[in-house]
Amino acid sequence: MKGNIAFAYKPNEYEAEKASNGYLMSLIALMVGMPLPIINLVASFIFYLGNRKGTYFTRWHCTQTLVSQFTLLIVNSIGFSWTVSIVFRDNTVSNKYIAYMITIFLFNLTEFIITIAAAIKTRKGLHIEFWFWGPLTNLICKK
Repeated sequence: MKGNIAFAYKPNEYEAEKASNGYLMSLIALMVGMPLPIINLVASFIFYLGNRKGTYFTRWHCTQTLVSQFTLLIVNSIGFSWTVSIVFRDNTVSNKYIAYMITIFLFNLTEFIITIAAAIKTRKGLHIEFWFWGPLTNLICKK
């Protein structure tokens, strides 16, 4: 995570709260819809739609949350479908499967931690860019 890069101004309290809530929405959706990877993306997308006409600071952080949830959807869906194929098709658990599941766990844990940190720092009015999703969000979200 990088801090205070693209925004030279200090957002007001309302902007900071809305941006922080974008990150919190993805965490709440994770807790509610854990076995179904699409729940996080849908919740983040709905929150994004509600804030797409908001200030640039709020819109930027909602977009970053949406992009990160899309990446998680892809990674988690592969693991979910692989697990379903093992359970219902009598496939065997291989070393590749175990390695992928460990990777998914670490990826999700890392994303969970940086999302909490981003929610806290964004609530304080700081601009937080994730190392992969931040530059992508800069390309998607225009002033």
